[in-house]
Amino acid sequence: MQVAFRADGTMLPREITWEDGEKFEIDRITDIRQAAAMKAGGQGDRYTIFVRGQQSYLFFERSTNLTGNHIGRWFVERKSN
Repeated sequence: MQVAFRADGTMLPREITWEDGEKFEIDRITDIRQAAAMKAGGQGDRYTIFVRGQQSYLFFERSTNLTGNHIGRWFVERKSN
């Protein structure tokens, strides 16, 4: 995952690396809000993103551990078949 930061500290994801190592550039972010991940469970910051012209949701779930370097995790809900 590649992330940029605004001056106010807002994280802006720029690129996703999939499980198989393939990388996808995020074309644009149209919304950032607190939301639940209905398919995967958990709650965090939901980014509405576009990758290759397709809309998807990217989540950042904050860690409950207040110490250490791991502040959270990024994930994308899997599409249903």
